[in-house]
Formats: sequence, C-alpha cells, structure tokens
Amino acid sequence: MKPFAYVRAGSLREAAAAYAQRPGSRYLGGGTNLVDLMKHGVETPGTLIDLTRLPLHEVEEQPAGAVRVGALVPNSDLAAHPLVRSRYPALSQALLAGASGQLRNVATTGGNLLQRTRCPYFQDVSKPCNKREPGTGCGAREGVHRDHAVLGHSEQCIATHPSDMAVALAALDAEIELYGGEGATRRVAATEFHRLPGEEPERDTVIRPGEIITAVVLPPAPAGAVSLYRKARDRASYAFALASVAAVLELDAGRVRHVALAFGGLAHRPWRATIAEERLIGAEPSDAVVREAVEAELDRARPLRDNAFKVVLAHRLACDALGTLIRSAGGQPPLPRTP
Repeated sequence: MKPFAYVRAGSLREAAAAYAQRPGSRYLGGGTNLVDLMKHGVETPGTLIDLTRLPLHEVEEQPAGAVRVGALVPNSDLAAHPLVRSRYPALSQALLAGASGQLRNVATTGGNLLQRTRCPYFQDVSKPCNKREPGTGCGAREGVHRDHAVLGHSEQCIATHPSDMAVALAALDAEIELYGGEGATRRVAATEFHRLPGEEPERDTVIRPGEIITAVVLPPAPAGAVSLYRKARDRASYAFALASVAAVLELDAGRVRHVALAFGGLAHRPWRATIAEERLIGAEPSDAVVREAVEAELDRARPLRDNAFKVVLAHRLACDALGTLIRSAGGQPPLPRTP
C-alpha cells in the first residue's frame, strides 16, 4: 500500500485550495474507478481530496426548463429521477446500462465523466501505454485490440472511453459546469469535454488542473423530441460497450426537424455523428435515407486488425435506434425486435 494524505473539503474554495497546495492530488467522489486504479498502481495520488460533503447532490429544474444535475448525484438516483425519465429517457437508459446496481448506487455524475479507459494495457503497469506513461508506446496497437477504437484514434493511442452516460449527454447537447478556484466558473459542451488522443493521449478531457466538475446542465427538451440509448456488449450486465448509440429525434410534417446521434465504444470520446445528422436534417426519413446517412458517418472509421466488426455493429445499432425513434415520433408502434 502506497501512503497518501486525505483531506475532507468543506467547500469548493477549500477543495481547490487544497489541490493547489498539494501537487499530485486527486478529487474523490464515489471512488469506484479511482480506488481501483490506485490498487493497480496506475494512479498514485499523494493526496485524496474528498468532495462528498459539498452541496452537489441535487437535481434541479431551472426556470427556462433546463435541468441542472449536481456532480455528486449518484448514477442510480439520476437514472430514476422523474425529470430525467420523462424528458431525457436516453440518459436514464444509458445510466442503467452501465456497471452494476451496487456501483451505480455509489458512482457519481462527475466521476462517471472522469473515469479512465478500460484498456488492459493501461491498467497493467507492466505493459507499455502512452496514456499511462507517455513515450512508452501503445501495446494494444499490435496486441489485443478487439475492443478498441475505430474512429479518431492516433498512432499514440487506440483506447476507447468507457462511459455510457457521456454518450447520452453528447447527444442531448448537455454542458459540463466547472469550478476553477476563487469563484471562477465556466461551461464546456459535453461534445467538447473529452478529447481525441492525438499526440497527448494522457489527457482524457479539456479540464484544467485543479478544476472541479460541479454540475451537468441539460438543455430544455424539445416538446416533440424522442430519445433512446442502445448498447451492444459481450454479456447482458456489468460489461462495457463494444458499440453503443444515443439518438434524439424530432419530426415536423414528416421531415426531420432535429436529430442528434452519438456513438460510444468506438473512440477516445463519445463520437457525435455530425455527417449523419447533416444528411438527415430536412429529409423524409426512410430506411434507405437512414442507412445512407449512417454509412456516410462510418466511412470515417479506420478499423484495426481485429475490430472491423465494430463498424458493422455500430451501423446496425444506429439504424435500429433511428428507425425506432422515427416510428415513435410518427405515432407508429415500434417494430418487434429480433431476439
């Protein structure tokens, strides 16, 4: 066991000050990912700064119809909240698709966004990994990479982001609220919060040193919009996505008025499918139009030796999800799903 100091923060200002005074610190919420990484020796913080007593546990409706989710709201509570279930079903479904019930009871909204990749080369300190130790190489590129990225990867890293919740937030155009000390706050679009690896795979997000996630802000849900989340995995529970999709759709007079599509399990961050969205806006959404739009998006994929199946899987998931939403938005019952 490597020794570390422990600080229980009583306020955001106190937490940020403690971080500034103690290089190598980490903020602690539920700890469901951080503590595991400490056990493996991947994370070796000199100090843990406990945030759990800060007033960040509420889900609040804003005057204009937005919903503000405190960073310490447990995943299980957020999934079950009436506002989320009624207005943002894709988010509730994504949360329930993640981890186990026990972990969802402890894992927090902020911590979910900050969880690290489950790439086995990252989690094994005996293996080379540019994300864990820049400059050592990417063991997965020529090694075992069936679960790895097919979009947006680089020579430095082919890892995928593990969060289900983050995929739904990207499709819902949510924003991440950050506190940077001395009262300074800013918001970052969920689509821009996580990074592609590029030449700095060790940087998962655009968060600045010492910043604290304080909330996730969901915009008002369009009255006619429908949404859902679909996930494909190797087993029915407690498994990360091979591919997943969050979709939001609104029709007007039989044409697509608004659509948002985000993929999970395919890239270093939730992948917003902007090409597919552009093809679908204003279109009469037939099965053929949907297939062509999704194909145009996935033409950007660069699969590796063992994971080309992910492209086909993602295409089928997206077409199925969008088809379900099109029928739902048009007042038609969904087609029966193949067992």
